[in-house]
Amino acid sequence: MDELKNIIRDIQDFPKKGIVFKDITTLLSDGRSFHRMVDLIAHRYIGQRIDKVVGVEARGFVLGSALAYKLGAGVTLVRKPGKLPYKTRGKTYQLEYGSDTLEIHEDAFKEGDRVIIADDLLATGGTMVAVYDLVTELGAEVVECAFMAELAFLQGRKKLPEDKVFSLLTF
Repeated sequence: MDELKNIIRDIQDFPKKGIVFKDITTLLSDGRSFHRMVDLIAHRYIGQRIDKVVGVEARGFVLGSALAYKLGAGVTLVRKPGKLPYKTRGKTYQLEYGSDTLEIHEDAFKEGDRVIIADDLLATGGTMVAVYDLVTELGAEVVECAFMAELAFLQGRKKLPEDKVFSLLTF
C-alpha cells in the first residue's frame, strides 16, 4: 500500500490556509497504480450482488465508474444542485471548510438495490453522511462506503455505521 500512498502528493494550504490537500490526480494518471487501486477495492465485492455504485461529485465519479465496470453494476451520480436533469432529492451538509448541497435523481434505485457509495477521500464524513442518507431514503441498501483514502485524524468514519466504511489507504 505504501507504493500507492507515496504517489499521492500533498498540496499545502489548499483550498484554504491550514489545509493539506491530498491530490489523487497523480495516482489516477499512473495507469499501473490506478489499475491496482481499482482492483484492490473491487476485490472486496466480487461475488456479492452489487446493483449500483454511487459516485460522489467529482472525483468519486472516477472511482465509482471504474468499480461499477469491474463489478458489472450500474453507476448512479450524486451531483451539486442543478446538474441533474430529472427530479432530484437533495441534502445540505457541512464540509471541513464550509457547507454544500448534493442531489441525486429520485428514481435512482429500485427498492432493495444493493449499493456501494464510492468517493476518493473520507475526511470529516459530512459529505458521506449526506450521500448515505440520500441513498437509504430512496430505498437502497448501502453495502459499504468505499474510499481510495481516509484522513483518519479527522475521524469521519465515526459519523457512519461502523461496519459500512472501507478505506484502501489511511493517512
